[in-house]
Amino acid sequence: MDLFITIVAFLGMLIILVFVHELGHFVVARWMDIPVEEFGIGYPPRAVTLFERNGVKYTLNWLPLGGFVRFAGEDNSVYGAGSLAQARPARKIPVMLAGPLMNLLLAFFIFMVIFAIIGVPHTTGQRIGEVFESTPASEAGFQPGDVLLRLDGQSVTERGVITQIGRQNEGTSLTAVVLRNGEQIELTVTPDDWSTPDGKVFESGFGFGYKPEEENIPVGLPGAAAASAAQTGDVIVRIIGGFGKLIGGMVGLTEPADGGGLVGPIGIARATGEVIEESGSVGFWKWTAILSVMLFVLNLLPIPALDGGHILFSLIEWGRGGKKLPPEKEAMVNAISFLALMGLILLVSVSDIVQAIQKVSVLSGG
Repeated sequence: MDLFITIVAFLGMLIILVFVHELGHFVVARWMDIPVEEFGIGYPPRAVTLFERNGVKYTLNWLPLGGFVRFAGEDNSVYGAGSLAQARPARKIPVMLAGPLMNLLLAFFIFMVIFAIIGVPHTTGQRIGEVFESTPASEAGFQPGDVLLRLDGQSVTERGVITQIGRQNEGTSLTAVVLRNGEQIELTVTPDDWSTPDGKVFESGFGFGYKPEEENIPVGLPGAAAASAAQTGDVIVRIIGGFGKLIGGMVGLTEPADGGGLVGPIGIARATGEVIEESGSVGFWKWTAILSVMLFVLNLLPIPALDGGHILFSLIEWGRGGKKLPPEKEAMVNAISFLALMGLILLVSVSDIVQAIQKVSVLSGG
Protein backbone atom coordinates (compact mmCIF):
# COMPACT_ATOMS: atom_id res chain seq x y z
CA MET A 1 0.00 0.00 0.00
CA ASP A 2 1.34 3.43 -0.97
CA LEU A 3 2.61 5.17 2.17
CA PHE A 4 1.17 8.54 1.17
CA ILE A 5 -2.32 7.10 0.61
CA THR A 6 -2.12 5.26 3.95
CA ILE A 7 -1.16 8.43 5.83
CA VAL A 8 -3.84 10.54 4.13
CA ALA A 9 -6.52 7.90 4.75
CA PHE A 10 -5.51 7.51 8.39
CA LEU A 11 -5.49 11.26 9.03
CA GLY A 12 -8.83 11.67 7.26
CA MET A 13 -10.35 8.93 9.39
CA LEU A 14 -8.89 10.44 12.56
CA ILE A 15 -10.31 13.86 11.68
CA ILE A 16 -13.78 12.40 11.20
CA LEU A 17 -13.72 10.36 14.43
CA VAL A 18 -12.41 13.15 16.66
CA PHE A 19 -14.51 15.89 15.05
CA VAL A 20 -17.74 13.94 15.52
CA HIS A 21 -16.78 13.16 19.13
CA GLU A 22 -16.08 16.81 19.99
CA LEU A 23 -19.18 17.94 18.13
CA GLY A 24 -21.23 15.81 20.52
CA HIS A 25 -19.65 17.51 23.53
CA PHE A 26 -20.23 20.94 21.98
CA VAL A 27 -23.89 20.51 20.99
CA VAL A 28 -24.97 19.08 24.34
CA ALA A 29 -22.95 21.70 26.26
CA ARG A 30 -24.82 24.44 24.41
CA TRP A 31 -28.09 22.63 25.06
CA MET A 32 -27.24 22.47 28.78
CA ASP A 33 -26.36 26.20 28.79
CA ILE A 34 -22.75 25.49 29.73
CA PRO A 35 -20.63 28.37 28.40
CA VAL A 36 -18.23 27.48 25.58
CA GLU A 37 -15.48 29.83 24.44
CA GLU A 38 -14.24 28.02 21.36
CA PHE A 39 -15.08 25.19 18.99
CA GLY A 40 -11.99 24.42 16.98
CA ILE A 41 -11.54 22.45 13.79
CA GLY A 42 -8.10 20.89 14.06
CA TYR A 43 -5.72 21.48 16.96
CA PRO A 44 -3.79 24.67 17.83
CA PRO A 45 -1.88 26.68 16.88
CA ARG A 46 -4.78 28.64 15.47
CA ALA A 47 -4.75 29.45 11.78
CA VAL A 48 -7.79 31.70 11.58
CA THR A 49 -11.01 32.56 13.41
CA LEU A 50 -13.79 31.69 10.97
CA PHE A 51 -16.50 33.63 12.79
CA GLU A 52 -17.88 34.32 16.26
CA ARG A 53 -21.48 33.74 17.30
CA ASN A 54 -23.21 33.92 20.69
CA GLY A 55 -19.86 34.27 22.43
CA VAL A 56 -18.33 31.19 20.77
CA LYS A 57 -15.31 31.45 18.48
CA TYR A 58 -15.29 28.98 15.59
CA THR A 59 -11.69 28.51 14.59
CA LEU A 60 -9.59 26.67 12.05
CA ASN A 61 -6.31 25.33 13.44
CA TRP A 62 -3.10 24.09 11.86
CA LEU A 63 -2.96 20.49 13.10
CA PRO A 64 -5.58 18.52 11.12
CA LEU A 65 -6.44 16.02 13.86
CA GLY A 66 -10.15 16.46 14.44
CA GLY A 67 -11.31 19.23 16.73
CA PHE A 68 -11.75 20.42 20.31
CA VAL A 69 -14.12 22.26 22.63
CA ARG A 70 -12.76 24.89 25.03
CA PHE A 71 -15.19 25.60 27.84
CA ALA A 72 -15.31 29.01 29.46
CA GLY A 73 -12.67 29.58 32.11
CA GLU A 74 -10.58 26.50 31.36
CA ASP A 75 -7.37 28.46 30.73
CA ASN A 76 -6.11 25.56 28.58
CA SER A 77 -6.31 23.11 31.51
CA VAL A 78 -7.37 19.56 30.74
CA TYR A 79 -10.03 19.41 33.42
CA GLY A 80 -10.80 20.60 36.94
CA ALA A 81 -11.63 24.26 36.22
CA GLY A 82 -13.96 26.23 34.02
CA SER A 83 -17.64 26.20 33.18
CA LEU A 84 -17.93 22.46 32.61
CA ALA A 85 -16.19 21.54 35.86
CA GLN A 86 -18.37 23.98 37.78
CA ALA A 87 -21.62 22.65 36.35
CA ARG A 88 -23.86 20.37 38.38
CA PRO A 89 -23.38 16.62 37.74
CA ALA A 90 -26.86 16.38 36.16
CA ARG A 91 -25.72 18.86 33.48
CA LYS A 92 -22.11 17.75 33.26
CA ILE A 93 -22.62 14.00 32.77
CA PRO A 94 -24.75 14.34 29.57
CA VAL A 95 -22.01 16.52 28.06
CA MET A 96 -19.36 13.88 28.76
CA LEU A 97 -21.60 11.08 27.49
CA ALA A 98 -22.38 12.94 24.26
CA GLY A 99 -18.91 12.50 22.74
CA PRO A 100 -18.80 8.69 22.99
CA LEU A 101 -22.46 8.42 21.95
CA MET A 102 -21.74 10.43 18.80
CA ASN A 103 -19.03 7.90 17.92
CA LEU A 104 -21.57 5.12 18.42
CA LEU A 105 -24.12 6.88 16.21
CA LEU A 106 -21.46 7.49 13.56
CA ALA A 107 -20.65 3.77 13.45
CA PHE A 108 -24.34 2.88 13.19
CA PHE A 109 -24.81 5.39 10.34
CA ILE A 110 -21.76 4.14 8.40
CA PHE A 111 -22.81 0.50 8.67
CA MET A 112 -26.40 1.37 7.67
CA VAL A 113 -25.31 3.27 4.55
CA ILE A 114 -22.96 0.47 3.50
CA PHE A 115 -25.63 -2.20 3.97
CA ALA A 116 -28.23 -0.11 2.15
CA ILE A 117 -25.92 0.34 -0.85
CA ILE A 118 -24.22 -3.06 -1.22
CA GLY A 119 -26.39 -5.34 0.90
CA VAL A 120 -25.92 -7.23 4.15
CA PRO A 121 -22.89 -9.56 4.17
CA HIS A 122 -23.44 -13.28 4.64
CA THR A 123 -20.36 -15.29 5.59
CA THR A 124 -19.71 -18.39 3.46
CA GLY A 125 -16.25 -19.27 4.76
CA GLN A 126 -12.86 -17.80 5.61
CA ARG A 127 -10.52 -16.48 2.93
CA ILE A 128 -6.90 -17.38 3.61
CA GLY A 129 -4.48 -14.46 3.55
CA GLU A 130 -0.84 -14.88 4.43
CA VAL A 131 0.41 -18.43 4.93
CA PHE A 132 3.46 -18.40 7.21
CA GLU A 133 6.44 -20.58 6.41
CA SER A 134 7.26 -23.72 8.42
CA THR A 135 3.78 -23.91 9.96
CA PRO A 136 1.06 -26.58 9.87
CA ALA A 137 -0.76 -24.56 7.20
CA SER A 138 2.23 -24.33 4.85
CA GLU A 139 3.02 -28.02 5.29
CA ALA A 140 -0.60 -28.92 4.56
CA GLY A 141 -0.54 -26.97 1.27
CA PHE A 142 -2.77 -24.00 2.07
CA GLN A 143 -2.36 -21.14 -0.39
CA PRO A 144 -3.23 -17.44 -0.14
CA GLY A 145 -6.63 -16.91 -1.72
CA ASP A 146 -8.06 -20.29 -0.68
CA VAL A 147 -11.50 -20.10 0.91
CA LEU A 148 -11.75 -22.42 3.91
CA LEU A 149 -15.26 -23.90 3.92
CA ARG A 150 -15.06 -26.64 6.53
CA LEU A 151 -12.54 -27.77 9.12
CA ASP A 152 -12.87 -31.14 10.87
CA GLY A 153 -16.33 -31.42 9.34
CA GLN A 154 -17.49 -28.15 10.88
CA SER A 155 -18.56 -24.94 9.18
CA VAL A 156 -16.18 -22.04 9.86
CA THR A 157 -18.58 -19.17 9.23
CA GLU A 158 -18.80 -18.33 12.94
CA ARG A 159 -16.06 -16.22 14.50
CA GLY A 160 -13.60 -18.12 16.67
CA VAL A 161 -14.41 -21.61 15.35
CA ILE A 162 -10.98 -22.09 13.76
CA THR A 163 -9.19 -21.20 16.99
CA GLN A 164 -11.49 -23.45 19.01
CA ILE A 165 -10.98 -26.43 16.70
CA GLY A 166 -7.22 -25.96 16.83
CA ARG A 167 -7.15 -25.93 20.63
CA GLN A 168 -9.33 -29.02 20.89
CA ASN A 169 -7.31 -31.02 18.38
CA GLU A 170 -3.63 -30.19 18.89
CA GLY A 171 -1.48 -32.89 17.30
CA THR A 172 -4.46 -34.49 15.53
CA SER A 173 -4.72 -34.65 11.75
CA LEU A 174 -7.81 -32.81 10.53
CA THR A 175 -9.50 -32.60 7.15
CA ALA A 176 -9.93 -29.12 5.73
CA VAL A 177 -12.10 -28.36 2.70
CA VAL A 178 -11.03 -25.30 0.73
CA LEU A 179 -12.37 -23.66 -2.42
CA ARG A 180 -9.55 -23.01 -4.90
CA ASN A 181 -10.20 -21.72 -8.43
CA GLY A 182 -13.83 -22.82 -8.20
CA GLU A 183 -12.97 -26.36 -7.10
CA GLN A 184 -13.31 -27.88 -3.65
CA ILE A 185 -10.07 -29.49 -2.43
CA GLU A 186 -9.41 -31.53 0.70
CA LEU A 187 -6.24 -30.86 2.70
CA THR A 188 -4.92 -32.55 5.83
CA VAL A 189 -3.60 -30.25 8.54
CA THR A 190 -2.37 -30.88 12.09
CA PRO A 191 -2.75 -27.93 14.49
CA ASP A 192 0.39 -27.23 16.51
CA ASP A 193 2.40 -24.39 18.03
CA TRP A 194 3.86 -21.95 15.52
CA SER A 195 5.46 -18.50 15.54
CA THR A 196 5.56 -15.41 13.36
CA PRO A 197 8.84 -14.04 11.97
CA ASP A 198 9.03 -11.60 14.89
CA GLY A 199 8.85 -14.44 17.41
CA LYS A 200 5.20 -14.15 18.48
CA VAL A 201 4.07 -17.66 19.45
CA PHE A 202 0.62 -19.10 18.73
CA GLU A 203 -0.40 -22.26 20.54
CA SER A 204 -2.45 -25.02 18.89
CA GLY A 205 -2.81 -23.02 15.69
CA PHE A 206 -2.42 -23.41 11.95
CA GLY A 207 -0.22 -20.59 10.67
CA PHE A 208 -2.39 -18.59 8.32
CA GLY A 209 -4.15 -15.26 8.39
CA TYR A 210 -7.78 -15.18 7.38
CA LYS A 211 -10.84 -13.01 7.11
CA PRO A 212 -14.52 -13.76 6.42
CA GLU A 213 -15.46 -14.56 2.84
CA GLU A 214 -18.78 -12.85 2.33
CA GLU A 215 -21.55 -12.45 -0.21
CA ASN A 216 -23.89 -9.49 0.04
CA ILE A 217 -27.67 -9.93 0.22
CA PRO A 218 -29.66 -6.85 -0.93
CA VAL A 219 -32.00 -5.32 1.67
CA GLY A 220 -34.12 -2.20 2.01
CA LEU A 221 -33.43 0.67 4.37
CA PRO A 222 -35.25 -0.92 7.34
CA GLY A 223 -33.26 -4.12 6.83
CA ALA A 224 -30.05 -2.11 6.57
CA ALA A 225 -30.87 -0.29 9.82
CA ALA A 226 -31.60 -3.57 11.62
CA ALA A 227 -28.41 -5.14 10.30
CA SER A 228 -26.45 -2.04 11.30
CA ALA A 229 -27.77 -2.21 14.86
CA ALA A 230 -26.84 -5.91 15.04
CA GLN A 231 -23.38 -5.26 13.56
CA THR A 232 -22.70 -2.36 15.92
CA GLY A 233 -23.77 -4.44 18.90
CA ASP A 234 -21.58 -7.33 17.76
CA VAL A 235 -18.56 -5.03 17.52
CA ILE A 236 -19.22 -3.73 21.05
CA VAL A 237 -19.40 -7.27 22.40
CA ARG A 238 -16.18 -8.26 20.62
CA ILE A 239 -14.31 -5.19 21.87
CA ILE A 240 -15.43 -5.73 25.45
CA GLY A 241 -14.57 -9.42 25.15
CA GLY A 242 -11.15 -8.52 23.81
CA PHE A 243 -10.52 -6.21 26.75
CA GLY A 244 -11.66 -8.94 29.10
CA LYS A 245 -9.24 -11.44 27.58
CA LEU A 246 -6.43 -8.89 27.60
CA ILE A 247 -6.93 -8.00 31.27
CA GLY A 248 -7.53 -11.64 32.23
CA GLY A 249 -4.33 -12.67 30.47
CA MET A 250 -2.35 -9.93 32.20
CA VAL A 251 -3.46 -11.08 35.67
CA GLY A 252 -3.33 -14.78 34.82
CA LEU A 253 -7.06 -15.48 34.99
CA THR A 254 -7.39 -16.44 31.33
CA GLU A 255 -5.14 -17.45 28.47
CA PRO A 256 -3.79 -14.53 26.45
CA ALA A 257 -5.73 -13.93 23.25
CA ASP A 258 -4.14 -15.66 20.27
CA GLY A 259 -2.12 -13.11 18.38
CA GLY A 260 -3.68 -10.50 20.56
CA GLY A 261 -2.00 -7.36 21.63
CA LEU A 262 -2.33 -3.64 21.78
CA VAL A 263 -1.61 -1.43 18.81
CA GLY A 264 -0.94 2.27 18.83
CA PRO A 265 -1.44 4.99 16.22
CA ILE A 266 1.26 3.52 13.97
CA GLY A 267 -0.34 0.07 14.10
CA ILE A 268 -3.79 1.51 13.39
CA ALA A 269 -2.40 3.50 10.46
CA ARG A 270 -0.77 0.36 9.02
CA ALA A 271 -3.99 -1.59 9.53
CA THR A 272 -5.85 1.16 7.67
CA GLY A 273 -3.53 0.70 4.70
CA GLU A 274 -3.98 -3.08 4.81
CA VAL A 275 -7.76 -2.74 4.90
CA ILE A 276 -7.81 -0.36 1.92
CA GLU A 277 -5.48 -2.63 -0.04
CA GLU A 278 -7.67 -5.68 0.62
CA SER A 279 -11.18 -4.19 0.54
CA GLY A 280 -10.99 -0.72 -0.99
CA SER A 281 -13.27 2.11 0.06
CA VAL A 282 -15.90 -0.20 1.59
CA GLY A 283 -13.26 -1.76 3.82
CA PHE A 284 -12.02 1.69 4.81
CA TRP A 285 -15.48 2.82 5.92
CA LYS A 286 -16.14 -0.43 7.79
CA TRP A 287 -12.79 -0.01 9.55
CA THR A 288 -13.72 3.59 10.40
CA ALA A 289 -16.99 2.37 11.92
CA ILE A 290 -15.20 -0.28 13.97
CA LEU A 291 -12.72 2.26 15.32
CA SER A 292 -15.59 4.63 16.09
CA VAL A 293 -17.20 1.90 18.21
CA MET A 294 -13.83 1.32 19.87
CA LEU A 295 -13.64 5.01 20.78
CA PHE A 296 -17.14 4.75 22.23
CA VAL A 297 -16.11 1.86 24.48
CA LEU A 298 -12.68 3.26 25.39
CA ASN A 299 -13.98 6.68 26.35
CA LEU A 300 -16.57 5.21 28.69
CA LEU A 301 -13.97 3.28 30.70
CA PRO A 302 -13.78 4.76 34.24
CA ILE A 303 -10.20 5.90 33.71
CA PRO A 304 -9.18 9.44 34.71
CA ALA A 305 -8.37 11.67 31.71
CA LEU A 306 -11.07 9.89 29.65
CA ASP A 307 -14.75 10.80 29.46
CA GLY A 308 -15.56 7.80 31.63
CA GLY A 309 -13.21 9.06 34.33
CA HIS A 310 -14.84 12.48 34.31
CA ILE A 311 -18.24 10.83 34.55
CA LEU A 312 -16.98 8.79 37.51
CA PHE A 313 -15.81 11.96 39.29
CA SER A 314 -19.20 13.55 38.59
CA LEU A 315 -21.04 10.54 40.03
CA ILE A 316 -18.86 10.73 43.15
CA GLU A 317 -19.69 14.43 43.43
CA TRP A 318 -23.38 13.60 43.03
CA GLY A 319 -23.12 10.96 45.75
CA ARG A 320 -21.49 13.53 48.05
CA GLY A 321 -24.55 15.74 47.75
CA GLY A 322 -22.96 18.09 45.22
CA LYS A 323 -19.77 18.60 47.22
CA LYS A 324 -17.02 18.90 44.66
CA LEU A 325 -13.70 17.13 44.88
CA PRO A 326 -10.74 19.49 45.33
CA PRO A 327 -9.93 20.70 41.79
CA GLU A 328 -6.17 20.45 42.33
CA LYS A 329 -6.43 16.79 43.40
CA GLU A 330 -8.73 15.93 40.52
CA ALA A 331 -6.41 17.70 38.07
CA MET A 332 -3.42 15.83 39.51
CA VAL A 333 -5.12 12.44 39.11
CA ASN A 334 -6.08 13.31 35.53
CA ALA A 335 -2.55 14.51 34.75
CA ILE A 336 -0.96 11.34 36.13
CA SER A 337 -3.43 9.16 34.23
CA PHE A 338 -2.81 11.13 31.05
CA LEU A 339 0.95 10.67 31.37
CA ALA A 340 0.44 6.95 32.02
CA LEU A 341 -1.69 6.66 28.86
CA MET A 342 0.91 8.52 26.82
CA GLY A 343 3.61 6.23 28.20
CA LEU A 344 1.59 3.17 27.22
CA ILE A 345 1.04 4.55 23.72
CA LEU A 346 4.79 5.19 23.43
CA LEU A 347 5.64 1.63 24.45
CA VAL A 348 3.06 0.16 22.09
CA SER A 349 4.32 2.39 19.28
CA VAL A 350 7.81 0.94 19.68
CA SER A 351 6.32 -2.51 19.08
CA ASP A 352 4.39 -1.12 16.09
CA ILE A 353 7.61 0.23 14.58
CA VAL A 354 9.40 -3.11 15.05
CA GLN A 355 6.53 -4.94 13.33
CA ALA A 356 6.56 -2.39 10.51
CA ILE A 357 10.30 -2.91 9.97
CA GLN A 358 9.82 -6.69 9.99
CA LYS A 359 6.81 -6.31 7.66
CA VAL A 360 4.51 -8.26 9.97
CA SER A 361 0.86 -7.79 9.05
CA VAL A 362 -1.20 -6.03 11.72
CA LEU A 363 -4.38 -7.96 10.90
CA SER A 364 -2.94 -11.44 10.35
CA GLY A 365 -3.30 -14.35 12.72
CA GLY A 366 -4.78 -17.84 12.88
